[in-house]
Amino acid sequence: MRTQVGIIGAGPAGLMLSHLLHLAGIESIIIENRSRDYIEHRIRAGLIEQWATDMLIETGVGERMQREAMFHDGNHLCFNGETHHLNFKDLVGKGITIYGQQEVVKDLVAQRLKDGGQIIFEVEDTAVHDFGTDKPSITFRKDGKDQRIDCDFIAGCDGFHGICRPSFPEGTLTFYDREYPFGWLGILTDSPPPDHELIYSYHDRGFALYTMRSPTISRLYVQVDHDEDVNNWPDDRIWEELHIRLQGTRKLQEGKILQKGVTPMRSFVCEPMQTGRLFLAGDAAHIVPPTGAKGMNLALADVRMLSRALSAYYKSHKTDLLEGYSKTCLERVWKGQRFSWWMTQIFHVFPNEVPFDRRRQLAELDYIVNSRAAATSLAENYAGLPIV
Repeated sequence: MRTQVGIIGAGPAGLMLSHLLHLAGIESIIIENRSRDYIEHRIRAGLIEQWATDMLIETGVGERMQREAMFHDGNHLCFNGETHHLNFKDLVGKGITIYGQQEVVKDLVAQRLKDGGQIIFEVEDTAVHDFGTDKPSITFRKDGKDQRIDCDFIAGCDGFHGICRPSFPEGTLTFYDREYPFGWLGILTDSPPPDHELIYSYHDRGFALYTMRSPTISRLYVQVDHDEDVNNWPDDRIWEELHIRLQGTRKLQEGKILQKGVTPMRSFVCEPMQTGRLFLAGDAAHIVPPTGAKGMNLALADVRMLSRALSAYYKSHKTDLLEGYSKTCLERVWKGQRFSWWMTQIFHVFPNEVPFDRRRQLAELDYIVNSRAAATSLAENYAGLPIV
C-alpha cells in the first residue's frame, strides 16, 4: 500500500489526525491492533475543553455531540462541609463539555469511513522502518498475511504501550516520570449524579470526584492506594465512602454499578516527540493524572499541530512547523502537566503527611474560592489554555 501519512493507532489522536489531514487534501491510512467494537466501547475520559469542542464542531464531527453532550459553565469544589461553585463562563468566557471519549471515537470512525478513509483493525506485529530517511514504511500482519504501507511520514498515535516510542534510536529520548502513591477507584453507575456539574471533594479520608456520562449515568471516583485490589471494595463500601466524602452537601442516589476498576496515577513525558519522519502524539508521548482532565485534550492539541505542519509541507514544502513540532507541543504538554500535578496535590491525601500539610491544602482551596484571581487561573487552565 502507498499513502502520504501512515497512522498507527485509532484512538482520538489518530482518528482526528486522519480527519484533519483529509480536510487538507492529504491521504492517510490508520492501522489499529484492536477491533472497532473495542475502541468504540472503551470507557475513558469524558471532559472536553472549549477549544476542542469548537474544533469538533467546526470540522464537521460535532453534530451528535451538540445533541447529546452536557455543556457546563463550571464546577464545584467541596471541602470543610461546604460546596463552592466556580463559574468558568463568568471568569474566562469558556465552558467545558462532558462527552465520553468513546463517543468521540465513534463519531470520528463513522466520519472517516463516510469520507472513504481507510482504517485497518485487528493488526498484529506492527513495526516502523526507515523513518530516518525520506521513505519510511510500516509493516504489520493482518489475517495471517504480511502487509506493508509505504508513506512519507509516520504518526505514532499508539498509546503509552505502543511500538512507536520504543522504536526511537537508542539514546535519543529523555523520560520524565512520576508515579503517585494512590489511585482512583472508579465506578460507572445507573443513577443520576449529585449535581449537574462536576464536584471535586477534599476530605481527610481521601479525594472523591462526582462526574457523569449523562443525566442518568454517574461516573464516580474515590482515592485508594495505588495497588489497591478492587475485590476489597464491595459495592456497599464504595457507596459508604462516596456518601462520606460528599460531606452531606448533596444527595447522592445509589444505583446498579455497571463498571468498577482501579486506575493508578502517573505523570510521564518523553522528549523529543519526533525523530526523522516519525512523530509521536497523545499518550505515546505523555500521560497525565486524570485530576486535571487533560489527557484527550493534549492528544487533540498534538494532532492539530501535526496536521498544520503536514499541510504546510504538502502545500508549500515548508518544513519549519514539522521541525518545531516537538517544541511547540511540549510547551503545552508541560503546562498541562503542571496543572494536573497542582490539582492532584491540592485534593489528595498523601502518605506521611503531617497536620501542617492538610491545613495548607485547606488554605489553598479557601483562597481559590475567595479570590477571583486564583479562581480565574484555575478556570483558564481547566477550560483550556489558548491553542496555538
